[in-house]
Amino acid sequence: MKKVNHFSKLFTAFAAALLFMSVITGCSKDDDKGTEPIAKDVQLTTNATLGDILTDKEGRTLYYFANDATSANNCTGNCELVWPVFNVENLSAEKLGSGLDLSDFNTITTGSGKKQLTYKDRPLYYYAPAVSGKNTQEAPGQTNGENVGGVWFVAKPDYTIMLTNAQLIGHDEKNYTSTYTEGTGKTLYFTDAKGVTLYTFKNDKQNKNNFTAPDFYNNGVWPIYETDKIVVPSSLDKSLFGSITVFGRKQLTYKGWPLYHFGKDNMVMGSNKGVSFPMPGGVWPVPVKDMPVATP
Repeated sequence: MKKVNHFSKLFTAFAAALLFMSVITGCSKDDDKGTEPIAKDVQLTTNATLGDILTDKEGRTLYYFANDATSANNCTGNCELVWPVFNVENLSAEKLGSGLDLSDFNTITTGSGKKQLTYKDRPLYYYAPAVSGKNTQEAPGQTNGENVGGVWFVAKPDYTIMLTNAQLIGHDEKNYTSTYTEGTGKTLYFTDAKGVTLYTFKNDKQNKNNFTAPDFYNNGVWPIYETDKIVVPSSLDKSLFGSITVFGRKQLTYKGWPLYHFGKDNMVMGSNKGVSFPMPGGVWPVPVKDMPVATP
């Protein structure tokens, strides 16, 4: 009798162990289902040449257009075939890759009625060049759209200089050319990361700010572009940028010219009122790639 009880106890213990293992295994599977990775609709991908760039969930590169001076899409007609809009319906923080912030994204409607996602107010595009007579979206990992026409660039999270190609319109509401005479025509100039226009001051010298007061009382009129980080489109020579210290603050420079914002632009993307302030003639010109080096 005792022998039977002994085996009965062993059998009961074995059965209990099996039941426990099945419960643990079931929980483990449930946990695995709960932690399945969510596909990221927009993510950051590291490119060996360009650094961190925005891509879609399949790794296809996203681009911005310098002609989009504001958050409106300016790629129309045949341009749409080569540069299809990128959009994500109901984008959420969970659908963004690490390092991206949902507050930087928005949705616009293009002139042709399409929905398009913007990043830091810049509309986002794919690149689909014509291959054998057919527009074909470039493969994941490719960045062949970078610097096409000098106005198309990969979208990046860390630009400190971007390019905008737009009409200059002064605070007097008159149109100006790149020579600061009245007239129409686009100028390809530098902006900050959010498309806000940058300026130089003709009375500055090489790496010398001659405008800003020691107590910064006039900084509201022409705020210094306060950064020393240099992340620029590939069409620009990074070595031509630098920074200076202005009464304890860092100011970015290009070819020795200190860079500023204009207070009356109100940090609004696409506004370039400073080109005719305090008078026309280029007292505060926008920085452009081929501008002369500042005088020592």
